[in-house]
Amino acid sequence: MRNRSMRIIVFFDLPTNTKSERKHYAAFRKFLIKHGFTMLQFSVYERIARNHDDSDKYISMIENNKPPKGDIRCLLVTEKQYEGIKLILGSNENREDYTDEEFLEF
Repeated sequence: MRNRSMRIIVFFDLPTNTKSERKHYAAFRKFLIKHGFTMLQFSVYERIARNHDDSDKYISMIENNKPPKGDIRCLLVTEKQYEGIKLILGSNENREDYTDEEFLEF
């Protein structure tokens, strides 16, 4: 089923101890946003891919633009699996913006 839409979820832990590391962190975040990824929560970004080939393209782009230090993980899930996410909210502090599905069209 190579033509099923899916989500690419990118998790990253990048060091921010030095000015150079903070610069790499910011550049990587901007790279993700420029390529259509939205923040799901801090250091977790996601985007819709039309199919496996599309997701492979984005993962390859991430590999080619990774910072010199830190860890990045990419997870592919189907839309059906993604719909199963349970959002459990605490206080209003540091809460990410919730995105309605109507804004996620590709």
